[in-house]
Amino acid sequence: MKAANRVENEVAIISLAAAALGPIFKPHVVPRLYGWAGTTSKLGERQQGWILQELMPGVPLDEKLDEMGLEEKKKIFAQIAKLLKGLQDFKLPASITQFGGLTIDENGNIVSAPMSNTSTGPWSSYEASFEARLKQALEEADENTYIQGWHANGVRARLEAFIEQGLAECFKPLQTHQERAIIHGDFTPSNLLFDPVSGCITGLIDYDFSCILHPSYEFLRSFSGLGGQFRGWSGIEGREQMALKHAKLHGFLDPLPEHKEGDNELPWKVAKAWEDALENAGCKRPMNIPGIDKVADADALLNSILPWRVTNSDILKRQAVEVIRNCRNDNETVLIQILEHNGF
Repeated sequence: MKAANRVENEVAIISLAAAALGPIFKPHVVPRLYGWAGTTSKLGERQQGWILQELMPGVPLDEKLDEMGLEEKKKIFAQIAKLLKGLQDFKLPASITQFGGLTIDENGNIVSAPMSNTSTGPWSSYEASFEARLKQALEEADENTYIQGWHANGVRARLEAFIEQGLAECFKPLQTHQERAIIHGDFTPSNLLFDPVSGCITGLIDYDFSCILHPSYEFLRSFSGLGGQFRGWSGIEGREQMALKHAKLHGFLDPLPEHKEGDNELPWKVAKAWEDALENAGCKRPMNIPGIDKVADADALLNSILPWRVTNSDILKRQAVEVIRNCRNDNETVLIQILEHNGF
């Protein structure tokens, strides 16, 4: 679901990101905007929106990252942390007063608006953004043939009880709940460009999921592929993943656990290098965002209400009904585990 302000949101975020990172990175890493048109014309008619922006130099980082040695990765991580720090520290315009998406008013001011990938918002608080999106997810689940609103086995009643009673408890430990920052929302190696010769980051691209939310949200949705995404409790985490989450919250062991190549092992040296880069840049990160673990639990529940393999139309077309139903049942088990973990 895309909001009517999808184009305006991306244009506004790119403008803010350019202002935040322009003084820090030379040459610039945020694409220049050459022109754009929203999805609503001056006469109020719907139209095809568009953005004309600069084609940034470099190759996607995800094509080369796995091939890099630890020292090369450390240099890349330091630059990524510097990007994140710039976005976190940027002082938002006074015209942005809420959490969610952005648009541009008739006077050219960037103002709060619905979140572009949900069409909901804006909200007065970070917690309110989760409440609205959880309720929206349940509404969409009601219309899914396989999920049927999670009414079977009493799961729906437990989900609604969590929203009404448990969500507030997840946000109580978050000491900085009113803090807002530019959130890229898809800050991954595939959206970072770099020069293989110099090793310099040359672009941060794709702002389609960007918004204004609490700094913790970037870690909930970004940094996959870097070992930096912070996920909530799911009941299916391996022992190594749980140990890594604990390290992100409380510090890494010295010496680090020995890493042996294998599907269920974690590259601890790389994970520690990423954490060191964040610390050296002075970034807000899970270790210094008290309460992020409980917010991540709420996010895990949000992500599990509409499982991708049971809701994506393209995937559904390619799967047998039995496979889809098995996925749905497996996901119900995960939902129940998350709810029980949170006392519901």
